[in-house]
Amino acid sequence: MFRKLLKIVGFLILMVFIIGTLAFTSHETKNIICRNIVIDFNDEDIIQVNKDEILRLVNLADNQILNKTLDQINSDIIEKEVEKHQAILNAEVYELITKDSSSYKGVLVVKVNHREPVVRIMSETGSYYLDKFGDKIPISANYTANVLVSTGYFTEKYASEQLLPFILYVEKDEFWKAQIEQVHIEKDGDIILTPLVGGHFIELGNLDKYQEKLRNMKAFYEQVLAKNNWNKYSTVSLKYNNQVIAKRR
Repeated sequence: MFRKLLKIVGFLILMVFIIGTLAFTSHETKNIICRNIVIDFNDEDIIQVNKDEILRLVNLADNQILNKTLDQINSDIIEKEVEKHQAILNAEVYELITKDSSSYKGVLVVKVNHREPVVRIMSETGSYYLDKFGDKIPISANYTANVLVSTGYFTEKYASEQLLPFILYVEKDEFWKAQIEQVHIEKDGDIILTPLVGGHFIELGNLDKYQEKLRNMKAFYEQVLAKNNWNKYSTVSLKYNNQVIAKRR
């Protein structure tokens, strides 16, 4: 009985200590001034917006952050302003309190997730990247992305609605992702693929049944080109149903 009572008293003392500490901390940090803004993102992101540019966006939302207490800063407004940048998928803004030997200091953290490009578009209607959602990412001197390139004559609508599903199919296939380096769309809508290996072009035709066409082409690689025939052909056409027509040099 005495041991049980001792445990209860000990628990009550602990709770009083915790409540007192929280109250003290709340009082000490109530008027903490923001002293620093930290920009944070993954260093392995394919595209990276310059930290100075992100800081500029933060200051557009509120250029008095370093003179405010943490509870005066509107994180939602800052997030919305940063997310206006087309290369940024989303942003998370939050406040931190740090303590040195003598005082508390406030820090505003801006954590950014960049969009991930899957194709570089270079058409008559413009030059930009597309991510897997079909959203445009502007070209910038501050970043480059080693992704599949698509050139030729097509609209932004064609790029996002018709071409992008084909690009994503290629990206998911380990073989074709390594083999295709450029997709060119001609004026009549036919597609020419430039392989990385082999001195030939692939005439895909239009995008109808492209999965089947690529399966046939892969079989041609395995059965014909793999036997030291990589440089014997100038073009391989997949335009016609269930046919692979190779033209010799």
